[in-house]
Amino acid sequence: MSLRTRADAERDERERLAPWAEKSGDSRGRLHPEPEHAYRTAFARDRDRIVHARAFRRLEYKTQVFVFHEGDHYRNRLTHTIEGSQIARTLARALRLNEDLAEAVVLAHDLGHTPFGHAGERVLDELLADEGGFDHNRQTLRIVDWLEERYAEFRGLNLTWETREGILKHGCDWEHPVPVPERGASPSLEAQVADHADEIAYLNHDLDDGLRSGLLDWRQLAAVPLWAEAHDALPPAARDSGERVLRAEVIRALMDRLVTELASESARVVTAAGVREPDAVRRAPEPLIRFPRETADLQRGLKEFLYAELYSHPRVLEVSRRAEETLGDLYRAYRAGRAALPGHVLARFPQEGEARAIADYIAGMTDRFALAEHEKL
Repeated sequence: MSLRTRADAERDERERLAPWAEKSGDSRGRLHPEPEHAYRTAFARDRDRIVHARAFRRLEYKTQVFVFHEGDHYRNRLTHTIEGSQIARTLARALRLNEDLAEAVVLAHDLGHTPFGHAGERVLDELLADEGGFDHNRQTLRIVDWLEERYAEFRGLNLTWETREGILKHGCDWEHPVPVPERGASPSLEAQVADHADEIAYLNHDLDDGLRSGLLDWRQLAAVPLWAEAHDALPPAARDSGERVLRAEVIRALMDRLVTELASESARVVTAAGVREPDAVRRAPEPLIRFPRETADLQRGLKEFLYAELYSHPRVLEVSRRAEETLGDLYRAYRAGRAALPGHVLARFPQEGEARAIADYIAGMTDRFALAEHEKL
């Protein structure tokens, strides 16, 4: 029996993947050159490095919608990331794209999130307005390029250019310690798949958690066309099942529809665009991974419903208010008295600047650590 080598895997990619897919053997490389692995491709190594990062483990105690102490079965940033990565692999496989690259981008995409979700991001963005602001996508790139400490030869995880391009998404407004991937009009198809997989995952699992929590009810959702169509298409046995099973059946049907129609329409659009290699995708004036127009409108309606009825629910807003207060208090306390900061944060002040080093520290906290620090201070 012989091992399947990296060269075998790269040859398989060239034979199996579509012409417009990213090939690990053609990667633009890493910031710090490294010997290739004996049997893992470059993108597979990226995926594995992300999973082993400290920032990835911290996602277990970072808020998706509900703070960790509100219940054991609500999604957190880690479970959201895992659900999104599986959708990305399904889409990439169906479209003959590079599954390892799409998965790596999704697994990394929330590493830069603060405690308490977007509420924490908002308060740090306001507090750092004179320092370039704060954005979790850019913070993710900062983590994988600079803040993770796992290698003697370099800082960060030293991911490939293609994975870093997919992570960055919206550019970088603050000074980055290493060169940032240049952006074309569109990112790779794998990065586009990752972006959609993230959105499909959170729309569906936030629906599930919203119903489970009682913040949403079935009568409200009956007025949402995408939900109503998924519900009405179920067989009678499913519609007559108990509420817990029915909720799972509807959400599974809804998710399957979104993934299937996104894959079908994207295959049509990519073929019609005539792209024959990955850089042609980057030159495309708009993303090529997309829903049919009708489905995009239905998904937008579902998203608007969630923003109005779940993310803006008084209970969620109250938690967000307390979260903003907690992180704001921490930031101001750390700026006022360095004695409250650990040595490894203080050591970053000369190179990073006081504000950015403190923001890095706060953004890396889990919900429960931030609450404990606030109580201590």
